[in-house]
Amino acid sequence: MRKVELNMKEKQKYEKIKEYVDHGGNKNRIALQLNISRRQVDRLIIKYKEKGKSAFLHGNCSRTPVNALDKSISEDIILLYKNKYYDFNFNHFKEYLEDKENIKVSYDFIYKTLTKNDILSPKARKKTKRDFAKQKLLKEKEINLAMSDEQINEIINHEIALEDSHPRQEKPKYFGEIIEQDGSIHLWFGDKKCCLHLAADKATNTIVGAWFDKQETLNGYYHVFYQILTNYGIPYKFVTDNRTVFNYMSLNPDKRTSDKDVLTQYGYACKQLGVDLETTSVSQAKGLIERDNGTFQGRLVQELRLNNITTIEEANKYLIEVFVPKFNSKFALDYKKFKSVFEDSPSEEKINYTLAILTPRKIDNGNSIKYYGKYYQPYLNNELKCFMTKTDCLVIKAFNGNLLVTIDEQVLELKELSRNERFSKNFDEVVEVKEKKKYIPPMSHPWKLKSFLKQIEKSHNQHQYA
Repeated sequence: MRKVELNMKEKQKYEKIKEYVDHGGNKNRIALQLNISRRQVDRLIIKYKEKGKSAFLHGNCSRTPVNALDKSISEDIILLYKNKYYDFNFNHFKEYLEDKENIKVSYDFIYKTLTKNDILSPKARKKTKRDFAKQKLLKEKEINLAMSDEQINEIINHEIALEDSHPRQEKPKYFGEIIEQDGSIHLWFGDKKCCLHLAADKATNTIVGAWFDKQETLNGYYHVFYQILTNYGIPYKFVTDNRTVFNYMSLNPDKRTSDKDVLTQYGYACKQLGVDLETTSVSQAKGLIERDNGTFQGRLVQELRLNNITTIEEANKYLIEVFVPKFNSKFALDYKKFKSVFEDSPSEEKINYTLAILTPRKIDNGNSIKYYGKYYQPYLNNELKCFMTKTDCLVIKAFNGNLLVTIDEQVLELKELSRNERFSKNFDEVVEVKEKKKYIPPMSHPWKLKSFLKQIEKSHNQHQYA
């Protein structure tokens, strides 16, 4: 026979009616104590004599509610999460259930269904994880509450030093006032880790630039900068970490090399466009982009996996065309409702040659410049220009890959010197091919070797921290 369990009110009625049937008493007094009518007392007495203790159970006890979901839905949700959406956070999982599986249930239902089956959200807080583990151990009877007899010492002083704390700060007022940037190295897709370069506007939480690269590199941040310049304009300030891409300083000045100095190119580009660059070693000083990185890790990884994306090219296309617009529509404020302090976007030519990599070189005795294992020669209007051996020059690699060089206050085109001629003047028929004239920017851009070296020296000695 099934054990009958009553709630407090039902138990009170049962005890009063049982006492009356067994020992007698005053029905009016019982009605007054139970706050029911005399007729109800008579009915309860008859029910008790017929059914006993079970007569006091509510009529809907053990019945499935009319609006209850089918049990198979719970089983489907558990199976889908375990087999297909196993690393989704619960809110993201709820969205995909509606969009892809046509299952519309509340977040509360998903949370209760999964936690009852010992499935915890990957985004759960530390306290929730500890409580979850504790309850699990209690169920397994490996611990009991009587074991926790230790008392916590009273905290005498709650005050800490200002440099050890991270007080909450107000958001900027204008769109484009502060852009936070960071790189997140993670197993985003495939079987090798890569870096997601991300930039977010602090006032609106709008993702203004995103790019995948194999490592956290200047190339990745240049692609993010390019997206910002072409889509929005020139921002007021960047806040970044102390990566050497933004802030490089060798401990030994004698060991500084041109290859390492190239890591300060980003700050050089920011200076040309009038963008402030602030670096910090404290992650809490750029908490917005750190949280965005966590959100991307909790959502983008799963979507890339579901779409069978395994290459950087595919990932960048999905990131820019699909994920970032969806992220901004869901999590960001409408930046059009904020006053913008972005300056007008520069021309495509200016962007192309501002987001450039500048490297000092010397002319060798073959009137060539060696650059990344290849030899190049300077040309002006398709005519070869010759210079003295060991003449200083500055190689400019534009954002689109074009190579230029500045020598003696003039900008020249670099052409690769092939090891073997592509055709023979004596034996092959010469086919005239009209080459498209390459755009050569004016010398008004600060591409002079002296100004570049001066900026490099300045970047080693002056740093701005948050």
